[in-house]
Amino acid sequence: MVHHTIATSSTSASKASSKISPMKFRLLRLVTTALIVGTLVACSTRPPAPTDAPAATTAPPPPPFASVPAAPAGAVPGTLAQPKSRWVLVSWDELPGFEQDSTTEAWNAWIKNCERPAPAFAPLCGDVRRLSIGTPDEQRAWMRARLQPYRVEAPGGNADGLLTAYYEPYLDAARVPGNGYTVPLYRPPATLGSRKPWYTRQQIESLPEAQAQLAGRVIGWVRDPVEAMVLHIQGSGRLRMLETDGTTSLVRVAFAGTNDQPYMSVGRWLLDQGLVRDATWPGIRAWTLQNPGRVNEMLWANPRYVFFREEPLGALDAGFGPKGAQGVALTPGRSIAVDRQSIPYGTPVWLASSGPTTQLQRLVMAQDTGSAILGAVRADYFTGWGPEAGDIAGRLKQNLRLWVLWPR
Repeated sequence: MVHHTIATSSTSASKASSKISPMKFRLLRLVTTALIVGTLVACSTRPPAPTDAPAATTAPPPPPFASVPAAPAGAVPGTLAQPKSRWVLVSWDELPGFEQDSTTEAWNAWIKNCERPAPAFAPLCGDVRRLSIGTPDEQRAWMRARLQPYRVEAPGGNADGLLTAYYEPYLDAARVPGNGYTVPLYRPPATLGSRKPWYTRQQIESLPEAQAQLAGRVIGWVRDPVEAMVLHIQGSGRLRMLETDGTTSLVRVAFAGTNDQPYMSVGRWLLDQGLVRDATWPGIRAWTLQNPGRVNEMLWANPRYVFFREEPLGALDAGFGPKGAQGVALTPGRSIAVDRQSIPYGTPVWLASSGPTTQLQRLVMAQDTGSAILGAVRADYFTGWGPEAGDIAGRLKQNLRLWVLWPR
């Protein structure tokens, strides 16, 4: 899943719930249990581990939950170097809120990790699956015994970073245009690879020659060009699709390519034009409602255009988000996008962030990336799908600290 964030100089955000209600954790737990009963098998294709990361050791057969050994009393000072970060060895006591987190919620994301595990974590997947029915105390005891926390810092030693968020838009759509459905969502055109960069957003929407090359490539039509832009920026979404026979189906549209034009933030454009002071998505939406005649001008300020592929969305898939860059489905509230030059895909991470939008101290999994997610202490937090998830994602921009949990 490839997504972008809106650059903004605004630091204000209205108060939102610290609990992400779209995360249907009970459903996710049931889904995970079903997957375990069906015998999960790790995928044979795995992303490479960083060459300068510590080598994993083959774990001995796991003991019963009750007899997991206690963690060492102290930590030995040391660091590990990554291309864009350094990891500083710390004790478990440094992780804020570690004893309070509901780790059973994070285990759904960890089991997804084991579908395509990083080599360092593959030996732990048997334990991870068995611990899916363990208590949070058993899960924490196992983590203390098998993993070592490292504080993530910039090469110069700065441990403070930035947390933003993203989500999966949920839109009404129709197979044929009409009755308000006027904005197309396209599959990649056959000529996409023959011209780089391809036509700009403005050219795609206005040039007959570009339109001709997109004939027959429409997946569906949505009502609002701004909502379509949000879908392009997030990189994936759910469509409540009105079919030609009058029935309604639920489908997912996933990222399938771009026109290779540069991404430009419409929020930054509005700020630079002096048109808004609040460049969060709620602020942008308010401006478009007040200035409907300038919406195209705003949208065309971003020349990048995203093409999609359609995926079925059954009951099992609907309990998770789209697949991230790691190749596994994202879990609301427990998956993050990172700079893989700082943190490899598939790494469990302790995240702490405090701000006006939400308070977070929790176990998450590094499972995705984004073009704007760059730097040592940088993460994009997957909030789920639907309006409330979108509201939180549109406002979240606050401080961040990260700790990676690496095999001993």
